[in-house]
Amino acid sequence: MNPVIDLSKEYGIVLEGGGAKGAYQIGAWKAFEEVGVKVNAVAGTSVGALNAAMICMGDYKKAEELWENISYSKVMKVDDHIMSQVFQGKLEISEALKHSLRLFVDGGADITPLKELIAQNIDESCIRNGKINFYLLTFSISEMKELDLDMKEVEEGRMQDLLLASAYLPVFKNEKLHGKTYMDGGMFNNVPLESLVKRGYQDIIVVRIFGIGREKKVKLPEGVTVLSIEPRVDLGNILDFDSNKSSRNIKIGYYDAMRLIYGLKGKIYYIEENQEECYYLKQLIHISEDEKKKLCEYYNIEDKKEMFTRNFVERVLAAIALELKLGKEWSYCELYLSILEAAAKILRVQKYKIYTVEEFRKEVLNKINSGMGTFELPAFITVIINHSEN
Repeated sequence: MNPVIDLSKEYGIVLEGGGAKGAYQIGAWKAFEEVGVKVNAVAGTSVGALNAAMICMGDYKKAEELWENISYSKVMKVDDHIMSQVFQGKLEISEALKHSLRLFVDGGADITPLKELIAQNIDESCIRNGKINFYLLTFSISEMKELDLDMKEVEEGRMQDLLLASAYLPVFKNEKLHGKTYMDGGMFNNVPLESLVKRGYQDIIVVRIFGIGREKKVKLPEGVTVLSIEPRVDLGNILDFDSNKSSRNIKIGYYDAMRLIYGLKGKIYYIEENQEECYYLKQLIHISEDEKKKLCEYYNIEDKKEMFTRNFVERVLAAIALELKLGKEWSYCELYLSILEAAAKILRVQKYKIYTVEEFRKEVLNKINSGMGTFELPAFITVIINHSEN
């Protein structure tokens, strides 16, 4: 595969806040490392700031290990078993509320474990001496203003405290840091794109995780390009620090980043697509006349002999596109891949893998031929199954 983004450029990375969803950003970083995306700056809010610090340190394996072994008790002073039951819905509502209310008796959840986690994993001198610039957003309640800090310029010994300051979610017990009170930066600017734009960075990649907070509108100067990596599935609750979910989110972040880097197609799956439009039209109409007639009947389209092929292309394919909820400007490529994806989803084809179009079709057919076809498949699946002989 050939990347569609320019790997000769250096990119500024924007990491959104979003608590436990932050594992997704580590997956995106894994893709950057694997492909060779050059990073010259990272701006982060809340968990995005913590991940930004680890990116600046350059030790991907350490970051991955941290997230794959995360737990509720490594972030807050809570019982892992009880928290797991709460998020899995295994506790009665009254019991869940009782345990949840305990967190706030003392003014919020005690995040001493998070403070220790930062101390154990963040090397201030490594960040200061590294090549990657690091910008952090938090909000000073004491000063009632947003702080956009260059972390290489802050007073020595303050970096770990400021990382904690950026992550002070409203549900956390808030304690003063060097005499001041802070709030999670995401409450006022959860996507710190402006932090890089105002400092003159022109090639930027934003890694979204859709956390809770404000997304500030940013006017982009001429010449600034912003690319976005974002999940198409729910990453979970911002406080659900479960190691299995984190491992899953790392995987999703990796493949979503690969989608951007290589221009992969597919709404659900990850498909390398490099054929001309005529190839997909041929695949769509390359079924037997009997199957075409059946589809005409299914969609209540009269199959006039003199207009049969035209009817099929213009009306049957349009009916399938409508059923798949494609936009008005759908292409044959989009239609064909949507049919494949619809079948693959029903047949539970492995999702997290990069396929060529032909590999993807063969995987679907293998599932059908192996007996998975007992699922009730939509009529339009005929288009990818019953190809006529040349």
